[in-house]
Amino acid sequence: MPQGQPSVVPEDGLTTRQRRNRPLVVVHTGVGKGKSTAAFGLALRAWNQGWPIGVFQFVKSAKWKVGEENALRVLGASGQGGLVDWHKMGEGWSWVQRDAQMDNEAKAREGWEQVKRDLAAETYRLYVLDEFAYPMHWGWVDTDEVVEVLRARPGTQHVVITGRNAPEQLVEFADLVTDMSKVKHPMDVGQKGQRGIEW
Repeated sequence: MPQGQPSVVPEDGLTTRQRRNRPLVVVHTGVGKGKSTAAFGLALRAWNQGWPIGVFQFVKSAKWKVGEENALRVLGASGQGGLVDWHKMGEGWSWVQRDAQMDNEAKAREGWEQVKRDLAAETYRLYVLDEFAYPMHWGWVDTDEVVEVLRARPGTQHVVITGRNAPEQLVEFADLVTDMSKVKHPMDVGQKGQRGIEW
């Protein structure tokens, strides 16, 4: 397998192996298509390594059936790779009894509180916080708190956050940031999303 060579070797006292295995915060942002898709690609790699994976889907409706959910649930239950837990907003967080009228803002805060608990307990090796950039951008969840929690997370937990308008504090803190720009999209000429491409 090809080995990438870092452009800088910091004087941090770590060995190459120690530096290579540091946990990452990854951000996929921008107006282009594919932010969540790329995050679920990382989840497939993590599953193959046998890592436990927690997917926390913010903002998107619980009625939205994404193909990756079914695929990752089947893989997680197969016993061949890592376990996969999928938490969907709007479906009802299984650990909290709540009023069906709870608004999206409260649901996002509730979801972030559970992510914090799971990070503290080192529940997963990979966290996919899908569309989590939106609650931070809208001020529903405090970005500075998110950065501090991620900075202090124990163990070797990787976190990938997707969504447009990722706050600058998060972008500055993250280890890997990809801004997906749009060059062309079928919706530009009036074509709506289709099976197998968007879901």
